[in-house]
Amino acid sequence: VQLQASGGGLVQAGGSLRLSCAASGRTFSSYAMGWFRLAPGKERELVAAISWSGDGTYYADSVKGRFTISRDNAKNTVYLQMNSLKPEDTAVYYCAAVHTTGLITTPYEYDYWGQGTLVTVSS
Repeated sequence: VQLQASGGGLVQAGGSLRLSCAASGRTFSSYAMGWFRLAPGKERELVAAISWSGDGTYYADSVKGRFTISRDNAKNTVYLQMNSLKPEDTAVYYCAAVHTTGLITTPYEYDYWGQGTLVTVSS
């Protein structure tokens, strides 16, 4: 599966952005998806993950209550709605996929990665 992330940009603190990740292929619904971010000087962080059906979700403590992951299997797209953005959310955000029905929270299990989209939050 090929992944194309979009939706990044520059936003003021407190603002919102919605990231999208469009996937190619006809079996998108059989993939668990995740959003990761990488900030300068920091390790890659799993921000949110969602199971193939959308019934299971995971959020990093740093984004709980502010970010929402969702997916539309009919559109082969996963979303990350980011509200109440903070300067520390500034990073390149990546979407990733793994062929499984479960909820995957470990980066090394993801097989497919999209190109990143830059999110910059100004104070």
